[in-house]
Amino acid sequence: MSIETQIKLKSNINYLKFLRENSHWYKYLNRSNQYFKDFEEEMKTTYKLRPSDRISKAIDTFDMIQTILATLRQ
Repeated sequence: MSIETQIKLKSNINYLKFLRENSHWYKYLNRSNQYFKDFEEEMKTTYKLRPSDRISKAIDTFDMIQTILATLRQ
């Protein structure tokens, strides 16, 4: 594994956690740096760190607050 890839992995806790949970990625990251983008995308999808996931979470939180307030008014 290249030094650059190792530095990227060690700089982000989520990368390390995902790599430990999905050890098959060691093989790909050892072969080529080109797999890092795929690794990163899969990690973001798994941990729901994509912008669309964050927006969805915010909308869900807003709906929950709105429901609680509607319940308290009655």
